[in-house]
Amino acid sequence: MKYTNLPNTNLKVSKICLGTMTFGRQNTIEEAHDQMDLALDKGVNFFDTAEMYAVPFTMETQGLTEAYIGKWFAKNGNRDKVVLATKITGPGRGIFREIRDPLDFSAASLTDALHKSLKRLQTDYIDLYQLHWPERSVNIFGVRDYDHAPNAEWDDNLAEIVTRLEDFVKQGKIRHIGLSNETPYGVMRYMEAHRKGATKMVAVQNAYNLLQRRDEVGLTEVLQMENIGYLPYSPLAFGMLSGKYLYNRKPENARVTLFPNYSRYSGKLSFRATEKYAEIAKKFELSLPQLALAFVNSRSFVTSNIIGATTLAQLEENIGSINVTLSEEMLSEIEKVHQQIPNPAP
Repeated sequence: MKYTNLPNTNLKVSKICLGTMTFGRQNTIEEAHDQMDLALDKGVNFFDTAEMYAVPFTMETQGLTEAYIGKWFAKNGNRDKVVLATKITGPGRGIFREIRDPLDFSAASLTDALHKSLKRLQTDYIDLYQLHWPERSVNIFGVRDYDHAPNAEWDDNLAEIVTRLEDFVKQGKIRHIGLSNETPYGVMRYMEAHRKGATKMVAVQNAYNLLQRRDEVGLTEVLQMENIGYLPYSPLAFGMLSGKYLYNRKPENARVTLFPNYSRYSGKLSFRATEKYAEIAKKFELSLPQLALAFVNSRSFVTSNIIGATTLAQLEENIGSINVTLSEEMLSEIEKVHQQIPNPAP
């Protein structure tokens, strides 16, 4: 395994991070524990979760992922071996409002979310506590273009949110804070608060893969210039970049087969681009997942690549991508496809 420091911290994290959102829906507690055992054995010391997981979200499964991780910590006594990241659910998306009311980043909501996560995770501190998505409306989760109308009356409270989080940092319940599904504007506003003395947001977790590279337009410049970590999720694009959905295949128990509304990466252009990337992988005798993950691993702005899997075989292959090096010729061919079909899945 390869390691790096999470920027602005003393935390050494593996370049591969274990994503856990399937724990509690597609994976049982036993399977989840087996995945964490394998990941740790392979040198992965960075785990990411969220209070709303498992995914797809239901109130029956909400919090199960954190609970599975907490039981694993309790069983093995190895909390100190893992850099643990979790997230508070963002406001404004109706299906999650049963988690708490109001669903916001108020002091009361942050207190409620954090303490419930700590209890489920059976720990007294979170290494990286993230805002799952912003309070304001942003073009994420399949929305390509920004629409300002929903933000016309947005209450700009970013500095206040940081102040509330700082209280938990001072109490030792959170070590560092970060963002998720955030834009260049949001990151720079938090940096504005930091320059006035507020605690720095040390990382941003956004979707990034061969089909979705739009963060390279703006955000990655900000992150590198401001020394902020980047934690890409969905590096295999809901499994599209495994190749298993090509040629009208619908594998049994695969995520998009089970949950067809997860269609972000299922458009015609995404299929066309995936076919071209599969041809490149075949030409250079790699599997498509190896090519897709190695590409993300190779980006200079990536701190740690958040992978996910539903089987141990998938997990082992995905972790193994850290040992795959893409040649300049491979990267050039990838770039040609990107120029032909740029960002087909926003």
